[in-house]
Amino acid sequence: MNLGSPDSTEVKDVRRYLNEFLMDEKVIDYPYLLRFLLVRGIIVPLRAPKSAKAYQSIWTKEGSPLMVISEQLRKAVQEHVSEPVVLAMRYGNPSPKAAFDELLKKNPQLEEVVLVPLYPHYAMSSYETAVEYAKDIHKKERYTFKLTIIPPYYKEEKYLDALAKSIEPYLEADYDHILFSYHGVPERHIRKGDITGCHCLKVNNCCEIDSPAHIYCYAHQCKKTTELVTTMLGIPKNKYSVSFQSRLGREEWLKPYTAKRLEEMPQEGIKKLLVVCPAFVSDCLETLEEIAEEGKEDFLHAGGESFTMIPCLNTHPDWVGAIVGYAKVNESISE
Repeated sequence: MNLGSPDSTEVKDVRRYLNEFLMDEKVIDYPYLLRFLLVRGIIVPLRAPKSAKAYQSIWTKEGSPLMVISEQLRKAVQEHVSEPVVLAMRYGNPSPKAAFDELLKKNPQLEEVVLVPLYPHYAMSSYETAVEYAKDIHKKERYTFKLTIIPPYYKEEKYLDALAKSIEPYLEADYDHILFSYHGVPERHIRKGDITGCHCLKVNNCCEIDSPAHIYCYAHQCKKTTELVTTMLGIPKNKYSVSFQSRLGREEWLKPYTAKRLEEMPQEGIKKLLVVCPAFVSDCLETLEEIAEEGKEDFLHAGGESFTMIPCLNTHPDWVGAIVGYAKVNESISE
């Protein structure tokens, strides 16, 4: 299960997609009326034409990169398992209901469905909303099969190994720095997800100090992925850093902001930059347009000399192997 994509680059399709996405209370967690007025009255009317143009810059003849790559991944996984493998999206098509119904059509005696969210890290606006949506559909439709959900795998060996192997070839080139750019979330979401109520963004170095809050803390999990994979690759601490992208609105989001760092780095002597986006396992608008196009332009305009975005895991053989392994493990969260 992945995020989803508009059906086309037409403004009407992008508008429909953005309305569904931004009206999700786990994405913009304001009271319904305020969210409705904000999304339908301000954000989407202004954003839809701009987003449509952005999608047009990355769209392929086969369609949305995220959809195309996700389907390629599904086919690759299917080659390694005998059970049917189908694809679902949190927003847009195909829906979880369509996916569940397809599985039942393939096997009317279906006893269990294993859901692999294509989000390595836990965030209210990504992993949580996808999982809860799938669970709601499962319950509402009264499906009799068991729904087993794979938990976040941000520090799991197979994921880290695949991520490291996808990065490793790019380290052979001459580079000054590697930036780990993760999708951003509002600081409010981090505080809201703190089950202790007194740790996240309230304690100095909160991400480095052990706490039960980390089970739902996106910031901690992103930094842990970075720490573990850079250790595996032997990247010294002065050669990498973490930032967060895709900020929306004026409130405070996780810092530092990727866009700002890309403008600052050349003035700090970082001229040759590698960028990797581990929060995304499939290349999409946020990597192909926001980073590889806009981010590159900003970095070079600020004085940078070379900019390389490392592709997402996509259909990397080790990533395919990791998903196959996840689908076969017993340790999971079950409905």
